[in-house]
Amino acid sequence: MDNLEFLMNSLWTMVGAILVIFMLGGFILLEAGSTRMKNAGHIAGKTIFTFGISSLVFWAVGYGFIFGGDANFFVGMSDFFYSGAQIADASVQTTVFFVFQLAFAGISLTIALGGFAERAKLSVYLIFSVLFSAIVYPVIAHWIWGGGWLAEHGKQDFAGSTVVHLTGAMAAFAATILLKPRIGKYNADGSANPIFGHNQVYTALSVLILWVGWFGFNAGSTVSVADGFFGFVALNTNLAAAAGAVSALLISWVVLGKSDITTMLNGALAGLVAITASCAFVDTWGAVVIGLVAGILVFYSVRFFENRKIDDPIFALSVHGTAGVWGTLSNGLFATKELATVGQPGLFYGGGFHQLGVQALGVVTCALFAFVVSFVILYVIKKVSGLRVTEEEEIMGLDISEHGTYGYPEVFLPKDETKSV
Repeated sequence: MDNLEFLMNSLWTMVGAILVIFMLGGFILLEAGSTRMKNAGHIAGKTIFTFGISSLVFWAVGYGFIFGGDANFFVGMSDFFYSGAQIADASVQTTVFFVFQLAFAGISLTIALGGFAERAKLSVYLIFSVLFSAIVYPVIAHWIWGGGWLAEHGKQDFAGSTVVHLTGAMAAFAATILLKPRIGKYNADGSANPIFGHNQVYTALSVLILWVGWFGFNAGSTVSVADGFFGFVALNTNLAAAAGAVSALLISWVVLGKSDITTMLNGALAGLVAITASCAFVDTWGAVVIGLVAGILVFYSVRFFENRKIDDPIFALSVHGTAGVWGTLSNGLFATKELATVGQPGLFYGGGFHQLGVQALGVVTCALFAFVVSFVILYVIKKVSGLRVTEEEEIMGLDISEHGTYGYPEVFLPKDETKSV
């Protein structure tokens, strides 16, 4: 490889890393817009704070656990407290690759913390962020991306439908179970009350930011510019998102009699999550089908969880969990002979059920690991110090109860008090 190609690969991957990190802005708007304004400042602040925690833990142990040498079944055992040393035969600057992978770890944590929304203590965010970033995410990333046992089986997960999204969703699932629903979400007879987000424009803008950021997520994962393949990956990514948005809106229109904006936004995100595993392995028509199915699945998945009294304020279980499962399995159907550089072709391309079985194995084992370990971590925290703020604090809102101020002081404080805020 000549020096120019090396530099271009590094530049493209760095651009991808920046786009992925900027997705945190999308998640801030998504979570804040989907919840009540009394918690908006808390949500925005804890997202930045927990990304800081994730970054430090990834530097200390996360990168080494995923990509280090002398690996055992669970993790690698070298390159801790990463020094930034260059590896001579790398195709991309390793410090750039480090930042790119750090961004993915931070996004997975952010997804997981969506299950805590509007009711968890800030101290719980701190403790869980450290432990998730150290012993949950790195194990699954090592299994699939770090040369672990699922990689040896040919597991296809190009940019992380399982590694990033399903892992985060299963941690969120554990949190929603242990935290229990928000006050007022369910009636005594089990029926659900809608708790509307305070700003649908925020949520729409968040989806646009995430959509753009996803080009770094998926196309950036090529970590190469040599053959321009990143353009094909970007095309598949966009088609799946478009198909998810359209199918979700149409299914809501048919079933509810009105086209639901929130469902449409969730459909776009579900299409993006689903295509993340397969964007480099499927033809364009396959990307459209994957997105269409994801949009329909997310509509029914949201209702499935709500009917079982699982209060998921930002729909992480459906958008990142259900769509993550579908996206991972879709490789076993749509991966083509020409594009299946990892594993084997899917069922529709003459590969039989082998790759579908590998994908299913990865889904089950990774989902169970992420859920069980996250559940144990949170259960211990619950027994030692508690997970949830008091009823009074939850009613007041986490802005004032956890931070002593409001994200929207003009709304909550008397006019004479806002002058000094």
